[in-house]
Amino acid sequence: MQSLKVSLVQYDISWENSPANLNHLERILNEIHGSDLVVLPEMFNTGFSMNPRAIAQSEADQAVEWLKKKSVSLDVTLITSVAIKEGDKFYNRLLVVSEGRIAARYDKRNCFSLAGEDKHYCAGTQNITFEIKGWKIKPLVCYDLRFPLWCYNREEADVMIFVANWPESRIMHWDTLLKARAIENQAFIIGVNRIGMDGNNNRYNGHSTIISPFGNYLLGPLTESGVFGAFLEKVEIERYRSMLPLLEEERSKSSQKM
Repeated sequence: MQSLKVSLVQYDISWENSPANLNHLERILNEIHGSDLVVLPEMFNTGFSMNPRAIAQSEADQAVEWLKKKSVSLDVTLITSVAIKEGDKFYNRLLVVSEGRIAARYDKRNCFSLAGEDKHYCAGTQNITFEIKGWKIKPLVCYDLRFPLWCYNREEADVMIFVANWPESRIMHWDTLLKARAIENQAFIIGVNRIGMDGNNNRYNGHSTIISPFGNYLLGPLTESGVFGAFLEKVEIERYRSMLPLLEEERSKSSQKM
């Protein structure tokens, strides 16, 4: 069974300034060596802006092309979200970028109504999973974390990833819900958040983390800027699922109803 090396990148995102953020990441990503998976925060190149007409790009523009090039030069799979424009519509789109191409897409399903995200961005309708080195991974975005039925691990993914811009004022919810999602879904949970202040005077203190299926911290919660790595081992998932076969029991109950 292959281990999975994951790197989390936590930093202060320059507000609505994609070139500045890409230049900053060029420097700090040099710290990454031998990772399989690199995770960046939500809207990694702009911050969580409700001004999509100013910040959104197509998948052929600079930010996505930069992700493609970095996936090749670093020999990694990159995961983050970007404000994407398609025609006259905008999406908070999570991208899985590997070997210079987009390997998977997930449009954020639960738009953050408190900030008016649902008025500016179109919601997605489908969960996705993808695989790396035999690991099944399910990615989600920020506010999705508050919706356990949407997050529920029907796909029996090994890892669930949440990219986010989650403010300090509600960071206790972030910490608590990430642990809950790990325990109930019997999977490793990766949460990657930003730090600093955004253009709306929201403060962020990070708390990016990796949590085991048992609900224990493997990494973090992190409060500083930087690149932080850890190895995931499948034996932890297998041990927990054999001890408490929650996913198997739920699958059996669901099939009986059909």
